[in-house]
Amino acid sequence: MSSGGLCTAFDDVAIVEMARTPWVDLGGALAGVSPIDLGIKAGRAVLVRAGLDPQAVDSVLAGSMAHASFDAYFLPRHVGLYCGVPQATPALAVQRICGTGLELLRQAGEQLRSGAQQVLCVGTESMSRNPIAAYEHRGGFRLGAPVGFKDFLWEALHDPAAGVDMIGTADTLARDHGLDRTAVDAWALRSHQRALQAQHAGWFDEEVVRITAETFDAEGCLPRGIELPRGVSEVSRDSHPRPTDAVALARLRAVHTRGVQTAGNSCAVVDGAAAALVARLSTCTRPPLARLRMVTAVGVPPQTMGIGPAPAIALLLARSGLRLEQIDRFELNEAQAAQVLAVVQSLQLDVNKLNVHGGAIALGHPLAATGLRLVHTLARQLRQGNLRYGVAAACIGGGQGMALLLENPHFIG
Repeated sequence: MSSGGLCTAFDDVAIVEMARTPWVDLGGALAGVSPIDLGIKAGRAVLVRAGLDPQAVDSVLAGSMAHASFDAYFLPRHVGLYCGVPQATPALAVQRICGTGLELLRQAGEQLRSGAQQVLCVGTESMSRNPIAAYEHRGGFRLGAPVGFKDFLWEALHDPAAGVDMIGTADTLARDHGLDRTAVDAWALRSHQRALQAQHAGWFDEEVVRITAETFDAEGCLPRGIELPRGVSEVSRDSHPRPTDAVALARLRAVHTRGVQTAGNSCAVVDGAAAALVARLSTCTRPPLARLRMVTAVGVPPQTMGIGPAPAIALLLARSGLRLEQIDRFELNEAQAAQVLAVVQSLQLDVNKLNVHGGAIALGHPLAATGLRLVHTLARQLRQGNLRYGVAAACIGGGQGMALLLENPHFIG
């Protein structure tokens, strides 16, 4: 590690398989489901897809930002146990806010270098179950004193170090980069159109595992599981992509006075989980989904946290020796449209290579799971198009950025 950021290179790390649940809107069909159960569902699915006996897993890494159930402390351990891994297999919680999904893969690679053989990674998030919380009342309530209960989901979007919320950081980038409302709305429209086209063509079907009411059993543990709302028999597709147009987007009020960010050009708030199985490339007994080559993480000013992917990608290119034009596809988390366009402008990215099937504005951003979805979509694009290199990247609240380099192990030059 240097003052330029953290760079971790890998020679023998493969992403064997990936899977995710549908991304479902805040308050929708998954609102009553614990993120632990969403994570179990995704974790079980990826093990089935990989054809791996859960008893062969020797490490579990799991991440979730919100304490969205009373057993949240146990999330990584319970995900592992109910996925069927041995009781002797340890579990670890991972947290790097919006970069958690990418960080899971980075730490999996590190564990493989330390002797692990098969690592199960799970990112899961229930935005709907973020609590209404208070931190001041453990000792009781004083007569006439203010009651401190607040919406955790809303309050968590404010960075007190910078004195600004996440939408405000994107508005700052819009001013710094000369981005107007028309430009950011146009990117949001593109995201929705691309995601709808992909959904209608069945592009996401290979990623998504269908959710039904289900009970999860584990040896030595009480049963738990998923219950869906009355009248809902299954959830099988992302719920947020929808038809829209420039006129409809322009009608939405900006969150901040003189700002450009609205509910329509910012990431959708959704519930969902994703999982990956990571192993050594040299020991894979089946063709893996992708080869993990490098991961970078950098710090940037909290006031402009959304620019984080730009220096993270720049560091990745510098350390890998690759040129920007050698990267065939980019998947960049769309926290806010202005943030994406600022990164595009800073790096002079070719937008024809970027988020070709839409992004989080249309699909949603379940914080800890998003990075895994970016990597899954990216890996599938490389394989389908016989492309060699891809980069997934995300900005991170508080002022960080991460980038991850994939190589297609099936590439034919």
